[in-house]
Amino acid sequence: MAGLACYRPGFRGRLIYRLHQYRGRKDEAKAFTWTEYRDLLTAAHHQLPGGNIVLVWDNLPVHLRKELRAFTAAQPWLRVFQLPSYAPDLNPVEGIWSVLKRGTLANQAAASYTRLLQVIRHSLQKIQRWPGLLDGCLAGTGLTLELGSSDTTN
Repeated sequence: MAGLACYRPGFRGRLIYRLHQYRGRKDEAKAFTWTEYRDLLTAAHHQLPGGNIVLVWDNLPVHLRKELRAFTAAQPWLRVFQLPSYAPDLNPVEGIWSVLKRGTLANQAAASYTRLLQVIRHSLQKIQRWPGLLDGCLAGTGLTLELGSSDTTN
């Protein structure tokens, strides 16, 4: 799974995600490729009103690939900030994955891979519609969307 927790002052948080299916075929990528991340960012750009995106990314090796860095650098609507090497507590998406894992998936014994994907999609759709949950995942990081009075110098 790959997801973007999207926030804009005055609007509800949004989750844009993609699932990657690995079927064990020869020459098939086991994880998301840089092109799949590129496509996720492009989809987010088209889905979000206002169009400009500030992306805060962890240091997953694929995020650091030269092809993906070249793509992000070439987009006038995209500004990228890298999180420190290991900082899941600063990433609101980690809170979303935690909710997913502790919820429906915690006690799930799927009969098939297809059924597991259905459960994951359904659970992510519920998370998207749960008022305040996505905003709570941002609040849990301690990060804010705007500078507050405590961020000014006296």
